[in-house]
Amino acid sequence: MALPSSPIAAHDVAPEDLATVSRQTSIYVYEAPVRIWHWINAAAILVLCVTGYFIGSPLPSMQIGEATDQFVFGYIRFAHFAAGMILTVGFLGRIYWAFFGNHHARQLFYVPFWSASFWAEVWYEIRWYLFIAKEPKKYVGHNPLAQLAMFFFITLGVSFMIVTGMALYAEGAQAGSLTDTLFGWVHTLTWNSQRLHTLHHLGMWWIVIFMIVHIYVAIREDIMSRQSIVSTMISGHRTFKDDRKD
Repeated sequence: MALPSSPIAAHDVAPEDLATVSRQTSIYVYEAPVRIWHWINAAAILVLCVTGYFIGSPLPSMQIGEATDQFVFGYIRFAHFAAGMILTVGFLGRIYWAFFGNHHARQLFYVPFWSASFWAEVWYEIRWYLFIAKEPKKYVGHNPLAQLAMFFFITLGVSFMIVTGMALYAEGAQAGSLTDTLFGWVHTLTWNSQRLHTLHHLGMWWIVIFMIVHIYVAIREDIMSRQSIVSTMISGHRTFKDDRKD
């Protein structure tokens, strides 16, 4: 439900946004650290998914030379580990910025489960995505359905992949290493390494599903919604296509 004085959905309104909305149709939403993290995170996830697939389903033997002259799988593993480290450092930086960034930098890390208006807007967004609702609402940050998806697929999903990935990496680093000290306990929860590999691999498909839906929805909303989507994560500015209220 929207506030009477605001053209923006109620749950999404911050006091500093309202004054801006009344003056112009473009709002600075995503700060530079958030945008940089978004694109680095996307690149790291792409590398992780591709290399992770080949680690789970290795390429056939490559008859291009003597085995001692080839390091194909080693390069795949190195790319996977490097991207994993970048993902981890970037995610820790993103958590840091949630505390020191603006109101919208924190949306990724919480869901207002207690808010009836939030769930009402989630239901409205579901109806909009199913082409049942006639018109979309206007949001400054993530719409409530996107916020819900981001929390479960990115906040929880990436956290799960980092923890399980570091636990698997600890096997190679061996007992007594820093990664083993920090993440070795994860193996006790899965009883054996193969189960942990399976869970980590399933987590990859969880992220792949999100990526496909996320790209589709971002392009769809950029065309059909009442505000910019893709360009906002490049410039940081949310541009509204009309001045009408919800």
